[in-house]
Amino acid sequence: MKSVIVYYSKHHGNTKKLLDKIAAECGADLIDATEVKQADLSGYDLIGFASGIYYSKFQKSVLDFAEQNLPEGKRVFFIYTCGSMRKGYTDLIEQTVRAKNADIAGTYCCKGYDTFGPFKLVGGIAKGHPDDGEIAGAVEFFKKTAQQN
Repeated sequence: MKSVIVYYSKHHGNTKKLLDKIAAECGADLIDATEVKQADLSGYDLIGFASGIYYSKFQKSVLDFAEQNLPEGKRVFFIYTCGSMRKGYTDLIEQTVRAKNADIAGTYCCKGYDTFGPFKLVGGIAKGHPDDGEIAGAVEFFKKTAQQN
């Protein structure tokens, strides 16, 4: 199964830590949405979108990439890291991929070190995350998602 993950991970590289391990162990291709704006994803069986959470949603470059490049009817999954766990972080990107008749295969999330805005004043939150267990969890999530039909 040919897989790709389109991502944004700049602040502390939390999300990229998960994706690097997935790419190394499972062979998924990675596309940095800040460097690549257009790509033909039609040859991929499974497409992931990954981001840190910014203002309670995926980063804009990932949202824009999904809207402009996701082919109709693909299997899609989401991976994200965040300073604090709350519901609704995938709402906007889910709307985008559903508009393309995509099958949402699942979501993996874990904490990520966050020093954005006022958190910087207290030295950040979710220090030490993602940890080795969370990184391994992302790999297991990807493997299970890739095996689903």
